[in-house]
Amino acid sequence: MLPIPSADGTALIEQRTGRVWTHAELASEVERASERLARIPRSLAFCRCRTDATTVINYLGALAAGHAVVLVDDDMQADRLAELERCYEPRLVLHPDGTVSERGGAPPHQLHPQLALLLTTSGSTGSPKLVRLSASSLEANATSIAEYLEIGPAERAIASLPFHYSYGLSVLNSHLLAGGSVVLPAEGIIKPAFWDTFERHHCTSFAGVPYSYAILERVGWRRRELPSLRTMTQAGGRLEPGRKQSLDDELRRRRARLVVMYGQTEATARIAYVPPERLREKISAIGIPIPGGHLGVEDDDGRVLPAGEEGELVYRGPNVMLGYATGPADLADGDLLGGVLRTGDLGYADQDGFFYATRRLARFAKAYGLRISLDDLEARLTEEGPAAALCDRDEQIRIFVEVGAGRSPATVGSQLARAFGLPARTFSVTELHSLPVTASGKVDYAALKALANA
Repeated sequence: MLPIPSADGTALIEQRTGRVWTHAELASEVERASERLARIPRSLAFCRCRTDATTVINYLGALAAGHAVVLVDDDMQADRLAELERCYEPRLVLHPDGTVSERGGAPPHQLHPQLALLLTTSGSTGSPKLVRLSASSLEANATSIAEYLEIGPAERAIASLPFHYSYGLSVLNSHLLAGGSVVLPAEGIIKPAFWDTFERHHCTSFAGVPYSYAILERVGWRRRELPSLRTMTQAGGRLEPGRKQSLDDELRRRRARLVVMYGQTEATARIAYVPPERLREKISAIGIPIPGGHLGVEDDDGRVLPAGEEGELVYRGPNVMLGYATGPADLADGDLLGGVLRTGDLGYADQDGFFYATRRLARFAKAYGLRISLDDLEARLTEEGPAAALCDRDEQIRIFVEVGAGRSPATVGSQLARAFGLPARTFSVTELHSLPVTASGKVDYAALKALANA
């Protein structure tokens, strides 16, 4: 399990109950939970997650007891959760109310000794495909994050992202490991009460994906004083340079900083970051490798490419996953990757050693003989508001935009047709009041696909 400092400093503050845990008190509760769970032989355990202290104790206690833990959203759609449970048949289910369900009829799983944690991959919530992580990868990534973000006992994050999402979990892990603290709010970021909680408990940092920052602008967060704010971090997708610049300007005015980061669940969480003092100079970069990691650009044959040449971003580090699981048989597998992760992102490095992600290998559509990057399509549209693009059949590309951005479906379609030199019928544009998003705040492409096929 992750080491928790045995100290009197604050570890958790739960807004809903008003309870405060020191690191020593949290360690004691985790130990008690571990002792209860250790009476059951090493098993596969589903930990149903909310943003509360019981979830934190369940997660850390199950790890300490040696179980292989799958973090799942407590609000996951029933059919998706049922699919996961049918596939993996966990022996234990840990609930946010503190109860534990033991399923005596569940088959025994062969679990590799290194296997500690399993997370759903980004964009595949409820899919049987899981990322297999070791305890050492969790600790390595938390240590690295704490180092480059300079997290220490004085740092206090607010839990703005769910714990079953690797980014949200990394905030928790890095702060607990470094002796910092985490505030567990009762409301989400769209509610004034969230920001009241931030101010009341003197939080120093906020973590968000691009959609989080779009919401922040809508709720007028800049009107808040937030005197304790020192850091905002952003990962989980590309934030447009203009919005990044505006956010950086605002934070500099407040004597705070913006840290842009790049990562994947397959690397436990983080791969690269942009040092805040270089952000304006490297506004489009994903950054430099995190401490302890190495990032490079390679061609299809594994040849390392020089600065300026586009290839696949390949990461090497102790935080790389053991491999994927698509069913219970895969839980017996050991380390299949040897610390090497081919990210599936194309990009390049500049002469200063900063890396840039240009597009996903798989995010392409084929229309009228042309290969079109869906990421490029979205980048053109999101300057004016949230948008998403999907491949469709019969050489069509489905575009979804939010209402109220001063653009009509016909205008969007004609603009894209002109930009890409394609017939207007290539683009089918649908207006939505809001794009569906996952619990982690990313665009829910699975929900959009279901909507397109309805």
